[in-house]
Amino acid sequence: MERERDMGVIFKVSGPLVVAENMLGSKMFELVRVGHANLVGEIIRLEGSNASIQVYEDTSGLTVGDPVVKTGQPLSVMLGPGIMDNIFDGIQRPLEGIFNMCNKDIYIPRGVEIKELDMSKSYEFNPLNVKVGDMLSGGDVFGTCIENELVNQHKIMVPPNSKGRVKYIAPAGTYSLSDKVMELDFQGKVEPLYLYHYWPVRQPRPIHEKLAGQEALLTGQRILDCLFPSVLGGTCAIPGAFGCGKTVISQALSKYSNSDIIVYVGCGERGNEMAEVLKDFPELTLEKDGKEIGVMKRTCLVANTSNMPVAAREASIYTGITLAEYFRDQGLNVSMMADSTSRWAEAL
Repeated sequence: MERERDMGVIFKVSGPLVVAENMLGSKMFELVRVGHANLVGEIIRLEGSNASIQVYEDTSGLTVGDPVVKTGQPLSVMLGPGIMDNIFDGIQRPLEGIFNMCNKDIYIPRGVEIKELDMSKSYEFNPLNVKVGDMLSGGDVFGTCIENELVNQHKIMVPPNSKGRVKYIAPAGTYSLSDKVMELDFQGKVEPLYLYHYWPVRQPRPIHEKLAGQEALLTGQRILDCLFPSVLGGTCAIPGAFGCGKTVISQALSKYSNSDIIVYVGCGERGNEMAEVLKDFPELTLEKDGKEIGVMKRTCLVANTSNMPVAAREASIYTGITLAEYFRDQGLNVSMMADSTSRWAEAL
């Protein structure tokens, strides 16, 4: 009975838009599972007991009367070690993980459920100067772990909406994402903390103030650095038609810029352009301490091509921004590229 109370039913299907009834108690931008295939959807309008749902997958086969399961949670991304050197779709499903899970099928099956980050992979966790009884709040760093050769100080932070006194802190050692590394006690309520946490994509991560830019963004392209200089913390737009070299500039930024982290969002790009990025980026290298290291070690790709559902384009930009904000909160310089915002605007 509880399960049925958490379910609505499809009233109307119109392309990626599904109208469901019996949705009392739902919230705006709540994540729902639509139909028997458990398609991912997000509530974008509430009217009485009816909810308009934007479905991020192909809706063919949905019929009136199919179930709609409420999750009670907003569309969120998983933030923690393992984001770098990874390729996600617009709602942070790992494409390589789906490829391996589905017997290396070239198509993404509908309704596929897979963890955003590899829960079994272990990382070397080193707690900082935190002891039992200390009071911590959102944003406090309580440990670091080594993600790879380029991200060797991945800071583990208290989620922004958490606080309390430390009841338990894990000793230095190797832990997977599913292992508890800290417990916070606030007013008798104990909250376990892990190497990861979730954050809603439509909610900006909290900041105190925006600092004025003090340092130049070096792109590695002399014509840009000389004639069109930018600043770390600034915003740039690169207009240009197909074949003019926008992707080449993106690759130059990834390889030569003085950024610590690169988040590249392919939002509505043609499949062949994104395929070129997916092929070229893993082959790019940079030199550190005399060793050639792949650029992907500091890069995260969010691939959402034009042949994927249009609705998912909107989410892909928010996903990329949230991933970039997470590394910004660690004190790193992040270059976040969206290619292209015009196709994102088409999806709005």
